[in-house]
Amino acid sequence: MSKKLNGKVALVTGASKGIGAAIALRLAADGAAVAVNYSASKDGADRVVAEIISQGGKAVALHGNVSDLAQAEKLAAETAQALGPIDILVNNAGIYAFSALDTLTPEHFHSQFNVNVLGLLLVSQQAVRHFSTKGGAIVNISSGVSTITPPNTVVYTATKASVDAITMVLSKELAARQIRVNAVNPGMIVTEGVIAAGMHEGDMRGWIESVTPMGRVGKAEEIAATVAFLASDDASYITGETLHVTGGFR
Repeated sequence: MSKKLNGKVALVTGASKGIGAAIALRLAADGAAVAVNYSASKDGADRVVAEIISQGGKAVALHGNVSDLAQAEKLAAETAQALGPIDILVNNAGIYAFSALDTLTPEHFHSQFNVNVLGLLLVSQQAVRHFSTKGGAIVNISSGVSTITPPNTVVYTATKASVDAITMVLSKELAARQIRVNAVNPGMIVTEGVIAAGMHEGDMRGWIESVTPMGRVGKAEEIAATVAFLASDDASYITGETLHVTGGFR
C-alpha cells in the first residue's frame, strides 16, 4: 500500500505528548520522516521517536523553544540537516491558561502570545527558508475557542483567533511558493494536559458533551488524521482554511 507522505519531511512543534505526539505518529505512519520538537520533555519526545522507529519510520527529537528566534532558527536548520528539505510544518506548540478579565495580568498575556502567536510566526519564518523548492504545507493547530469564545478565556481565545487570521494571511503570502497554509481547530481533546488540569471529567466535560452535537469529546488521533489529510496531496487545492474538528460544536 502506498503511503501518502512517502519521501516527505515533516517538522511538528510541541510533539512530545498529546495532540503533537499523535500528529507526529500519524505523519510517520503515512510515510513522512518526522522531526519531533520539544521544549521541556526530552523523555516524551524520545518515546515518540522510538515508537516511530519501532514501526519502521524515520524520526529525530529536536529541542527548541519556539518563541526564541535563535532556537527557532536552529530548529529549522537542524530539521533540514537531519532529514532533508522540509515539506510539512505543523505548528502545534502552544500553551493555555484561563483567567477572568478582573484577574488578567501582563504575564498571563505575554506567556500565551509569545508561544501561541510569536512562536508560530518565528518557526514558520525559519522553516519556510528550508522548505523544498516544490513547496509544501503548513498546518497550524488553532482551537475551536476562536469562534466558540467561552468566558474567562479572553487571552487564550485571542491567541487562537490570531492563529486563524495568520493562517489566512500566510496562505496568500506563500501561495506563489506553492506552500499551502491551513488551520485545524480542535474541540475538547482528552490529552495529558487536559487530564492534568482536571478537565477530562466533571462539569467542564459534561457541559461540552451536552452542547456538542456528536455528544462526546474528541481523540488526539482524530486531529492527527485531519492534519495528515491537509498535509497530503489530497488537499492540493485547499489553502487558507480553518477546519473545525469539534464534533459540530461552534
